[in-house]
Amino acid sequence: MYTRSAIFKGLIKPGKEEEFYAAVEEHLIPAWSQMLYAQAVRVYRPIESEDGLTDIFLVQEIDYPSREAIAEALASPRRLVAMQALERVRPLYVGQHHHIIYRKLTRSVV
Repeated sequence: MYTRSAIFKGLIKPGKEEEFYAAVEEHLIPAWSQMLYAQAVRVYRPIESEDGLTDIFLVQEIDYPSREAIAEALASPRRLVAMQALERVRPLYVGQHHHIIYRKLTRSVV
């Protein structure tokens, strides 16, 4: 399994925090969930971080079955839907996001 993550850094515009997270739930999560080959979508709202990381305000993870599936998903027209959803949310924050692709190394401990 492979996970493509987006880490959003910057800040939500003052007074827009609840509007931002509501827009994430209304627009971004549905758009991310429809990505081609997406097996699971997780979105995190940080509540505490160590010094130097306080500018991270959203983390998103989408699981895919393979690297090839990620490449196909990123080339798919469905990605345009996700990009349009992001543009609806973008006026609520100042910053950028970075993507990382992870490969699971160990089994989960239950």
